[in-house]
Amino acid sequence: MKIYLLAQLKFTDLEAYQRYLKQFPAVFQRFNAKVLASDTRPEVLEGEWRRDKVVLLEFPDEEEARRFETDPDYQRIAQDRRAGAEAVILRIKGRT
Repeated sequence: MKIYLLAQLKFTDLEAYQRYLKQFPAVFQRFNAKVLASDTRPEVLEGEWRRDKVVLLEFPDEEEARRFETDPDYQRIAQDRRAGAEAVILRIKGRT
């Protein structure tokens, strides 16, 4: 079953977040995953959205998603993401 990670970000330190972005592709490419969407200007259809960016990642299964989430190299660069943005991150199970 596919697993999706949905991140909603509110920037707090753009310099730190930019450092994260520069390092992300090299780390992420090692995983069997895709960036499905990344948008700083999503169209809000209902409710209030008080974030600056939304990102949707796709993994083939939960094992690969967890391998990414716990990877030491990802955890190292994620320090800049955490310093650069408040985040709400959801792990979402795909339909079977």
